[in-house]
Amino acid sequence: MRLILIHFLVLTSISGVLAQKIKLEHADVLKGGTSGGVRVARPVGNVVFKQGRTTIFCDSAILNKAENSLEAFGKIKILEGDSVTITAGGLTYEGNNRIARLRKNVVFTKLNSLQLFTNYLDYYRNKSLAKYFNGGKLVDTTNVLKSQKGYLNTVTNVAAFKSGVIGENQDFTFTSDTLQYQTKTKVVTFLAPATVVDKDGKVVNYNSGTYNTISKLSVLNDGVIETKSNRMKGDHYKIDDKNFFYRATGNVVITAKEENMIIYGEQGDYHKKQGITKIYGNPYVVRFDQAADTLFLRGDTLVSVEGQDGKTKYLLAYPRVRIFKQDLQAVADSLVYQSADSVMTFFDQPVLWNLSNQMTADTIRMFIQNNSIKKINMISNSFVAGSDDLNNYNQIKGRRMVAWMRNNTIDYVDVTGNGESLYFALEQKSIETDSLRATATLLTGMNKIICSNMKINFMEGKLNNITFYVMPDAKFIPPLEIKEDDRLLKGFRWRETERPTRIMVVGGRTRKPRGTGDKKSP
Repeated sequence: MRLILIHFLVLTSISGVLAQKIKLEHADVLKGGTSGGVRVARPVGNVVFKQGRTTIFCDSAILNKAENSLEAFGKIKILEGDSVTITAGGLTYEGNNRIARLRKNVVFTKLNSLQLFTNYLDYYRNKSLAKYFNGGKLVDTTNVLKSQKGYLNTVTNVAAFKSGVIGENQDFTFTSDTLQYQTKTKVVTFLAPATVVDKDGKVVNYNSGTYNTISKLSVLNDGVIETKSNRMKGDHYKIDDKNFFYRATGNVVITAKEENMIIYGEQGDYHKKQGITKIYGNPYVVRFDQAADTLFLRGDTLVSVEGQDGKTKYLLAYPRVRIFKQDLQAVADSLVYQSADSVMTFFDQPVLWNLSNQMTADTIRMFIQNNSIKKINMISNSFVAGSDDLNNYNQIKGRRMVAWMRNNTIDYVDVTGNGESLYFALEQKSIETDSLRATATLLTGMNKIICSNMKINFMEGKLNNITFYVMPDAKFIPPLEIKEDDRLLKGFRWRETERPTRIMVVGGRTRKPRGTGDKKSP
């Protein structure tokens, strides 16, 4: 019985609220009449109605007391307590349901800090919900948002926008099909694919995420950031436009359009003020070229540095650097590539392979011209070596060497300072028997030469002959007199087992960036 009584009292209370009558507070003239066979009041001039904490002003109206509704005309103004003000050119108000249907030049204002402009607005007072359709615009101190339809909840401070959404502030323009906006915190939540364009022309496309328009901090999902020179793709983003810091994680792909280069990794950090981009998580670089073959480069960390002039660019890789190119492979602890001069410098026990030749030194500097290797400078403790058909190692040693290239193959090597050379002389000899005719390669001796400066000429990637610039100390050792210890120059080490393959560098297939003949993006 008690439960029934409580239920009755609740229903009575709700009914009382819903049935709260619209009261006419003032009118210059009050007329009577009928509308649809129902008696109505027709107040005219400075009309004022009240219902609870809501006040309605208009020039004239039709009040239906039986239905507890009214239709207002002229300059309409609604005051909802001290927080909401609405102006419009037409109003139909349902007092029992507390629904105001406003039309023509509607302006919904909350606390003088937010305004909603539309020609079609339905305001549900019981839900504190303002819905618009057929186009609307919300304006606050930070943002302007437009869409075909949407709503504003004045209690939760959440505004929702749907269909053709366009947002603008002093830093960005953003578009989407669906988004929410927290008018108090100024946080935009994107619920559908969106595009953000900043004042510098940077374009960000992503599927979902949030954007704090005050702190300028964004957390985005599955997006692409594109500038004039670069394109970055990742599964997740943290964008801090106030501190100019940008982070992408998960399947990161950075395309350097001008350099025709793609960088892959699991995380990318971009510090805009410093012009520094760092890539972590199994990163590698792919550099495409239409005329030459593709270069693949890997290091545990990759760093791209932009100069203050906006033109000078460096790529750093460290540690455990590996390079694969069809005609060149390399390993080193670290590497620096300067794009303006097309110079690649290898540090800490580097080794380069070109065909059957191995090049080592304390530091190696490779010069690239017209997408081809022009020369390779080997600085301090330099070695060039290659194996022959009998697995002998032809070796050249010197303080400094320069390997000059032709068609990406060694043409000749200049040795400067402390030059030494071991060269195994081979001879092709025909062997004939009654049943067999063959050609055999025989060792005829070993040339050991010491000369401060020399030039070693190559043919088809193999040592051919040597030119000496000063009197050499040379001797020829017959095969039977060659001692095992004499076969290697001091400090020489054959490092063929370290030679990287393409799979070791990238582990899978790659795609070309835009503008290289492949229309697909990475």
